Amino acid sequence: MNELTYSSMSEQELRQEVANLRERARKAEQLGIINEYAVYERKALMAEAYLVDLSTIIPGELYRLNGSPGEFFQVDYLKGRFAWGHRLGSERFEEALPVSMLRPVKEGK
Repeated sequence: MNELTYSSMSEQELRQEVANLRERARKAEQLGIINEYAVYERKALMAEAYLVDLSTIIPGELYRLNGSPGEFFQVDYLKGRFAWGHRLGSERFEEALPVSMLRPVKEGK
């Protein structure tokens, strides 16, 4: 099977891949296979990262973390499809998150 890399997929192919991965994650969760669920969720986040317009992620800005209400992330710089920075209120250790995990602060709660 000749699998495409996320960077070579069209927007439609990426959206279909995300849907497929989320469906596999849902099935794994129903079967109680938590490690498999986590793998598919991470893969879906990475595929979604290729749907994000990188010009919308601005170094120095603060973003909400998708799926983590009340947690914020300050972006220091971008490298590939990852935003490097630190979570607010943490020990300020640097970490990298897929850009698909970031949401603008101004965007609702």
